[in-house]
Amino acid sequence: MYYYDIKRKVFISYYHGDQEAVNKFVRDFGDVFIPKTVGVKDGDFDFVSNNPEYIMRRIREEKLGDSTVTIVLIGECTHSRRYVDWEIKASLQQGQSLPNGLIAINLPYMGIRGNLPHRLDLNIQRNQYNMDIGYARYYAYPLSKEELKKWIEDAHQARTCRSNRINNPNDMMHYNGKCIVHGVTH
Repeated sequence: MYYYDIKRKVFISYYHGDQEAVNKFVRDFGDVFIPKTVGVKDGDFDFVSNNPEYIMRRIREEKLGDSTVTIVLIGECTHSRRYVDWEIKASLQQGQSLPNGLIAINLPYMGIRGNLPHRLDLNIQRNQYNMDIGYARYYAYPLSKEELKKWIEDAHQARTCRSNRINNPNDMMHYNGKCIVHGVTH
């Protein structure tokens, strides 16, 4: 069996304001992977605790489930959402299980560059030759299913071959931040 025959379980992290574009992504590419999503809305993360380890464990157990790759779909305000930050943090945690592979993909209306969540940006590094050297990868919207399959498989392999490059500071967003694009907190 070749990697392109395997359908990985992929957790989709996103800002609920982009729900239509996220639904289209899952419709267009859902046969490439097994999608796992959470309808992010107020009250969806009712983990009452000041203990970051507890919160991250609960997100991994109850939200990320048995996924092995996390795709963060980047829209105008994704960078400012605390739940996206928490999902990325939980995806990158190492210990009793391997971390999730991590991919950032711009939604089509974003073009080739967007504002990344800080924790995600810390894991996307390029050298002076513009070659990827960090743990995560950042792409514009996929042009084909085959292209997306390759990205997902690369992220899945990163769990073992690039995990030493993970940068996952302990601080977490306590509140949604101000959206750089709109100048408000949504």
